[in-house]
Amino acid sequence: MFDQTTDNADIIELQPRLQSTDAGVRRIALIELADLEDPDGLPWLVQALLYDADTDVRCEAARLLEAWEEQQVVQALCIALTDHSEKVREQAAQSLSQLKTPAAGRVILPWAIHSEASVRRRALRALRELRLPESADAATNALTDNDESVRREAVGVLGWLKHEAALPALAKLASVDPHLDVRRAATGALGLATNAEVLPALYTALQDTEWQVREEAANTLGKLRFEESGNALMSALADHYWQVRLQAARALGKLRFITATDALIETLNHSISNLRKEAALALGELGNQNALPALLQAENDSDPEVRKAVRIAIAQLERQAF
Repeated sequence: MFDQTTDNADIIELQPRLQSTDAGVRRIALIELADLEDPDGLPWLVQALLYDADTDVRCEAARLLEAWEEQQVVQALCIALTDHSEKVREQAAQSLSQLKTPAAGRVILPWAIHSEASVRRRALRALRELRLPESADAATNALTDNDESVRREAVGVLGWLKHEAALPALAKLASVDPHLDVRRAATGALGLATNAEVLPALYTALQDTEWQVREEAANTLGKLRFEESGNALMSALADHYWQVRLQAARALGKLRFITATDALIETLNHSISNLRKEAALALGELGNQNALPALLQAENDSDPEVRKAVRIAIAQLERQAF
């Protein structure tokens, strides 16, 4: 692990308190030690994380180690993912997720295939924002994990990597995974596509039994901006859930799908103000002058945010008229 010898007088002065029989004293001493920001203090923090008998002390050590990228520290945090305390495991995972270097990711990577699902899940979460190319294989394999939380985190890793080779597997998850959160995450990850091959899976997601997946599908279709998805999004404007209709309206605006003009004008009268607002903004994006009378009438909407959106849309149409 680490050599605990040091010439730092402040660390030497803290050592009796770091070894106190009082857990509260040890925890405060660790905080003071971390405030020194001296690598010579790391051995004490690692020792506390891995061996202290008190849960709060181990948890504090895990928190204090989040800023350090040293291999031994990262490995200790990974080991802490197996701590008997859920509190410590979660704090270790949080600290790992703050790491920024590829070297740290390579220490974490083997833990993504650990025998415990909770460890695999937390390791994948830590790898997500590191965008480590080597993590693609582990994440792809994890898409078939028996644990739904592991599959969800694997989707996140592949999404951050923009790993297009995983698109067929992600499309399958978006359509058939039994768990809502996994289908929703996979549906969102399909937004990394650069061609229309993912559209069938997104159309399936747009008909999902859970509105959260349908909402995500509409959002993703808006990001992709494939004109051929306009008719499917038009159907989504009639969804039973306003959240789905809102995303459909926003997506239709991004697509500039002029066929949606009448449906969006009708939406200007919806009882939910957020939906009226999105309809107005979408009409501005469409650029269809036929929407101008309805927008002028909507200038008197009871909601100030809607009125603001209407003014923006009217200004867009007026600019496009010249």
